[in-house]
Amino acid sequence: MPTSLEDRASARSAQVKEETAQRAGDTEQSAQAPGLLAPQQWQIGGRTLQSRFFLGTAGYPSPAILQQAIAASGAQVVTVGLRRQLAAGAQAAADGDFFGIIKATGAHLLPNTAGCRTAREAITLAQMARELFDTNWIKLEVVGDEHTLQPDPFELVDAARQLVKEGFEVFPYCTDDLVSCQRLLDVGCNILMPWGAPIGSGQGLVNPGALRTLRARLPGVPLIVDAGIGSPADAVQAMELGLDGVLLNTAVAKALNPVRMARAFGLGIQAGRLAFVSGVMAKQDMAVASTPVAGHPILL
Repeated sequence: MPTSLEDRASARSAQVKEETAQRAGDTEQSAQAPGLLAPQQWQIGGRTLQSRFFLGTAGYPSPAILQQAIAASGAQVVTVGLRRQLAAGAQAAADGDFFGIIKATGAHLLPNTAGCRTAREAITLAQMARELFDTNWIKLEVVGDEHTLQPDPFELVDAARQLVKEGFEVFPYCTDDLVSCQRLLDVGCNILMPWGAPIGSGQGLVNPGALRTLRARLPGVPLIVDAGIGSPADAVQAMELGLDGVLLNTAVAKALNPVRMARAFGLGIQAGRLAFVSGVMAKQDMAVASTPVAGHPILL
């Protein structure tokens, strides 16, 4: 994985060239080979994926609906809050083998440290998760404000520094502040998960300009927008900005029909990515005729 901003910029430049070539190829051949429009493989955390949808597992009406939603979404990575599951205790047991249900979907598990308020708490929970699930992936969350559930940038960096030293692949849930993101990269994080809006708010991307800046300034870093997504349109917008993926939970879990909503988000993320790779037209201040008629005779 690239370790400096220069390396990341070089890697992103190569990726852009490859995508540009792909655009030309798809334009010429898609009519004859529709398979070219299928999701393209990509790399993150040492794994090769096709889906760019990361799905949360909390708050579903039942384990069965959760399982169906994962299948409908096409997500290959699901995240679970270990602390919340441990706190559920007997109720979790009554609902059946929760982690067994997740494993049966074939999705890769991304444990998270949701609910932690200090670096020490988050580090301890991450260590437990590695032992339980045999994975070095961890979604690192350290809450700094009870009202907005905004990440604490200082505790987050401290926890990330220690976990990277211990061999974890850290997926830090952070704000969209560029300097905070750079500090996380400085301590060894290879992936960033900037928020779109406060967790569970459904507000969408409240500051798309900040996300656009992150994409431009950190070209080789996988960016997964996390939290605040309310509808598939928000996911499309994130992907059209050039972000690499979307993680969400509440927008699916609390939908009237979570399974159909999971499918809708899966399609939206694919559409947004395809639009980004294809090249979205530039906005114009004035009307531009799609079929110019100046200089041509008009037959009546």
